[in-house]
Amino acid sequence: MTTDFSKYQKIVEQFRGNVLKSDFETNFSAMTQHIPKTERFLLKMELKRLAAPCTRLIDLRGHVDGECRSFEHDDRLHFLDDIAIKVYQENITFYKGYTFGVYEAVMNTENNFRVIYQKEKSNTSKPLKTEAAKVFDKAQYPANLFTFGPYYNRSEERMNFAITLDILLENDKKEYECTSSDISVEGIKFRFNFPNNITVGQPIKIRFRGLEDEFQFGHENNFHFEVKNIQQLDKTQLIGCTRVYSKDKALDGFQKFLQGFIQGNKRRYKINLDNTINAIQSRSFEQFSLPKLNELPLFIEDKNGEFLPRYALTCHNNQSTFQYWQDENRHSTLYCLISPERILRMKNTHALGKSLLVYSFIHKSQGKYFFYTADTQQLNDDSDFKKQFLGFAASKTSFAITQLTIIDVDIDKAHSPLTLSNTLSKNNEYLNLPIPNDAIETLNNLPYIVVAVDVTNKVATNQYQQLSFENIDTSRLKNFGHKRLTLPLLMDEVGINYKNQRQEPRFKYSTPVELDIEGVRRGGKSHDFSILGLKLELDKPSLLTKGDVVYLTFPGLQKITSAFDLKVLPYEVMRINKNKNILNLRVYVQKHQHMGRAFFKALISKNRDKLTPDEYALMIPGLAKALRNVYSGSLTIPSLMVQTSGSRYKFEAIVCGTIKDKLLPVMQQLSDRRSIYNLYPILNNLKATTAMTSSLKKMQADDQPVSEILYIAINLDNEIIDQAVTTKTSSELESPMLQRMFISRALNRGLFFCVQMKLSRTDEPDMDHLNPELSYISSYAIHRGKQIEQDIWSVAGIIQLHDITQETLVRHELLS
Repeated sequence: MTTDFSKYQKIVEQFRGNVLKSDFETNFSAMTQHIPKTERFLLKMELKRLAAPCTRLIDLRGHVDGECRSFEHDDRLHFLDDIAIKVYQENITFYKGYTFGVYEAVMNTENNFRVIYQKEKSNTSKPLKTEAAKVFDKAQYPANLFTFGPYYNRSEERMNFAITLDILLENDKKEYECTSSDISVEGIKFRFNFPNNITVGQPIKIRFRGLEDEFQFGHENNFHFEVKNIQQLDKTQLIGCTRVYSKDKALDGFQKFLQGFIQGNKRRYKINLDNTINAIQSRSFEQFSLPKLNELPLFIEDKNGEFLPRYALTCHNNQSTFQYWQDENRHSTLYCLISPERILRMKNTHALGKSLLVYSFIHKSQGKYFFYTADTQQLNDDSDFKKQFLGFAASKTSFAITQLTIIDVDIDKAHSPLTLSNTLSKNNEYLNLPIPNDAIETLNNLPYIVVAVDVTNKVATNQYQQLSFENIDTSRLKNFGHKRLTLPLLMDEVGINYKNQRQEPRFKYSTPVELDIEGVRRGGKSHDFSILGLKLELDKPSLLTKGDVVYLTFPGLQKITSAFDLKVLPYEVMRINKNKNILNLRVYVQKHQHMGRAFFKALISKNRDKLTPDEYALMIPGLAKALRNVYSGSLTIPSLMVQTSGSRYKFEAIVCGTIKDKLLPVMQQLSDRRSIYNLYPILNNLKATTAMTSSLKKMQADDQPVSEILYIAINLDNEIIDQAVTTKTSSELESPMLQRMFISRALNRGLFFCVQMKLSRTDEPDMDHLNPELSYISSYAIHRGKQIEQDIWSVAGIIQLHDITQETLVRHELLS
């Protein structure tokens, strides 16, 4: 008795899905007369088994040679690649539903690793032509673009509802039969398949013929609407309209009918959740992206006509840039980088589609910091002195190159409402509160955002150091030095924070601290403390690194207690700043109780009302959130989201606030689909991609970002993408000569881009921030809610793409 039906495969394919038909027995008997009776019976049972309904979910991630994505059918969510989707849809048409035959066909596609292994092992088939088997083009790395805000809230819920409508256009006596798409109390959207020219603002009349069979609306059958928006979908127009009332709205019977009808049927026909789904997808990516910014956004204040930096959005990644512009007393010196004159030059370069490059170094004398800066416009007047200045600046260890871009502040982006159609529960109402008036007044005095990107890298620094500064005119050099202010610049640091990851409250407290570092004593003072740790500043920089254990003595605190011995207490270094003088420490428990932990616990419990908590927030309520929203909606630097897919990583989402980057339109032009971006210029260099993904597996969320520089040449005249695009890493173009040859060839044939990639490991999402919208989606479409939540938790990293083409071209022009 055999159970191998491979030799009867043609019969199985011919009768798949036909076992329930009345003529099955007759046709099957005629076709299988030559088969032995026993095998004929088993074959019939096999056909019936394949036609039986199946409830199994299919997840091919990591099991096939292809990129899997979510695929929904009959309220079931599968994860299939393009080949599997094609096989699934093909077999569904034969079996008239999801059966075991469909399941097994999908599980046995040609690109399934198990199938490939079995064929290679048995060697019964011809060698697989893997390239031909793949339906996707290796020159296409498709990604969707998600933009941050504004997230549009609807004033009322819309119900997906398809009924027959009669549309009467103005000055047209003919009625057109259409079908509705969704409906609300005050509006409707319908499909219009006729060539008539409909314009926004046009008045129309609508008769709800599909409802008249069950409901009566009195004498009035035609209701007045106004066209508010028109969307073109292939040959169909999707017309959005709003109701126009000819009498008192409160007395309108049709409005009252719709209120009851939608409320009673919205779970049956489902609420239209498109705007909420789009919002939470972008909002979740925004929550991952902003805390990993590498650039430093600076809000500029207009103070009686003088423009100076006032607020800085900071996070872990851009702290080094923020701290670079501080003097020996940790007072901000950002007035040296951004002056009123430099803002005017930024506006001029912005009008030309360029950024302003600023070269800087710090001269230290008698314990004081003196800042020197020069931008490209200041240096362009004298090419000889320009080379001397850059060569001299690059010889300093504090040499930095900062790329400045100016953006107008759009106050309308300050409020980012939840898209819940005014159905908020009392527990979530505070999340949708408008921006307070005090914060709005402050925003009105902030006309610009200056985005400062530190584009310093070893390759650039080494090349600038080749420029000779012999016989440099020191008097001219002094002109680029900045005077120290008598009063510190008023500058507030605003932390980007969606989720408070502190395990316990911190309190601001300054007290002397003595450190014992392998027998060497250092002095310092604390900034804040908690039960499990503290933050302190050393008098002199140290050579400590993360993970080192130091021993602290608190002479000031020891004077106020005799119950605790506060000498030589072990603490572990958790974080250290770029200047090596600010430490974040955590108690290091060697054996039993830690005396420092016990002391600070007692100190906090007895003096909680007297201690000043470190809230890490501004005095103006709502301003931090408003500044964050304004910048996220204006962010021009694109980022790639790195998501897990089985045991691999996938790059299918690119995010930004607004499209200003020059590479994004080119990647869209390289795509074979509308509204999809082809990431081939970024991802085709396997050496760079492999290095990034390998680094991500080892990274922690608080690690410094990993950098890679890509040189990209694009010839849009060549339609074959892998020939039109060439991408090299800085290590592949190791000499300035090779870089110049690559750049010259790229510019002669088409476009050249230089991109600095910065990879960071993302933190866990703050689901409290996302749950209101996620719960709203799940209440009407639970499968969509689960899919979105799975996508949120799949985010593992983010790669920011900084365009440093301008600095690269300036440098090679100087060196050539």
